[in-house]
Amino acid sequence: MITSSNPLDPSDVLAELLADSAEDVARKAAEARLVQVEWARNAAARSTALTRAAAAVEQHATELADLAVREVGKPIVEAEGEVARTAAVLRYHAQAALAATGEVLPPADGQGLLLSRRSPRGTVGLITPYNFPLAIPAWKAAPALALGNAVLLKPSPLALACADRLVELLNEHLPAGLLQLVPGGAETGQALLAEVDALSFTGSTAAGRAVAVAAAGASLPVQTENGGHNSAVVLPDADLAATARVVARDVVGYAGQKCTSTRRVLVVGDADAFSEALAAELGALPVGDPARRDVVAGPVITSAAAQHLNAAVLEGGDVLRVPAPDGPAYVAPTLIRDDQGVSRAAREELFGPVVVVQSVADVDAAVALANAGSARLVAAVHTRDLDRALSVSDRLRAGMVRVNAPTTGVDLHAPFGGEGDSGYGPREQGRAADALFSVERTVTVRPSA
Repeated sequence: MITSSNPLDPSDVLAELLADSAEDVARKAAEARLVQVEWARNAAARSTALTRAAAAVEQHATELADLAVREVGKPIVEAEGEVARTAAVLRYHAQAALAATGEVLPPADGQGLLLSRRSPRGTVGLITPYNFPLAIPAWKAAPALALGNAVLLKPSPLALACADRLVELLNEHLPAGLLQLVPGGAETGQALLAEVDALSFTGSTAAGRAVAVAAAGASLPVQTENGGHNSAVVLPDADLAATARVVARDVVGYAGQKCTSTRRVLVVGDADAFSEALAAELGALPVGDPARRDVVAGPVITSAAAQHLNAAVLEGGDVLRVPAPDGPAYVAPTLIRDDQGVSRAAREELFGPVVVVQSVADVDAAVALANAGSARLVAAVHTRDLDRALSVSDRLRAGMVRVNAPTTGVDLHAPFGGEGDSGYGPREQGRAADALFSVERTVTVRPSA
């Protein structure tokens, strides 16, 4: 049995469903394949269905946002934004279903037609995390469906209720059996790999590596997003007060449970002034009941996660912790001053409201440290000098580079993904998703004579 409950009140159970066995997954995959053939034939019907699904999400926006607050502890204002993003993603891909794919090329000998076109993979598997319980399932499922695929969705057991309700709403406008929920843990995920034609995964680095290896062994197209140990480089001319405000929200927002959260700040020169400004900003952000509209961070997802984080932040560096509410699932926003980079938080992603501030000698040293990280999803540069902004951002080896902007927050139509251990395979979002969820075929047409 898979059970999902409120992080603040474990007795508040949001969902209980039996985990799917390998036989259950195989049965659902077979049902999906039967429906997918007809679904792939009619792009106009796909566009209409996804447009109606977007409207359904908007009509149930309050219900979905409240559910995200209860199930994963997402602050209500951010939860409302996630619901709006979910509807926008569906609407974007409703239009993409009618967009051109492939290209027409000149035949080498001038005879007939030479063109490429994209066709759906068939039935695709999606494995999604708890931290964006509505938006990530949508940004994976919407392009897959728009391109003509069937979808089997295995959400995190910690976000089962959100995924279940989202699937219910979408299925009111999709053919029966086309989109199916696959509840379960690691064993169910392994069974999913054996039944699908492509797989998209978001989760931990260790799990993502295992998924990529298993998929490669099965010659299965795969994309994984495994998190990020994201660096922000602060140049000497940066507006320290403005930068501290941006970084503080990146660190504390949703208790740091975002793969795009800022984990490390590399200050070129003396970092004392920036550290003081950042500490003040961290202390000014409200932490508490996520149902309150002023709260920026609630609890982390489980009390076990809180215990792990509270122990990990003590492993190296000078630790400054901001007061947080009492409760087993709360983690205080934490600044670790660590110029030598010896702390655990400086070396690996801690999935919580924790940031390392490190002084570095010059820009070259900052770039080298940022690029030495294993999981390079996002990097940021803070400066008032346009030339330096362009030159430094060009040197940063991250999937996404932001100038004077938060590391969190992405545009739904732009490619999303990182470098190194942050992910494997093609990018997500926008038309970049076509690479995973469709196959490009070259077609030659010659005169019959």
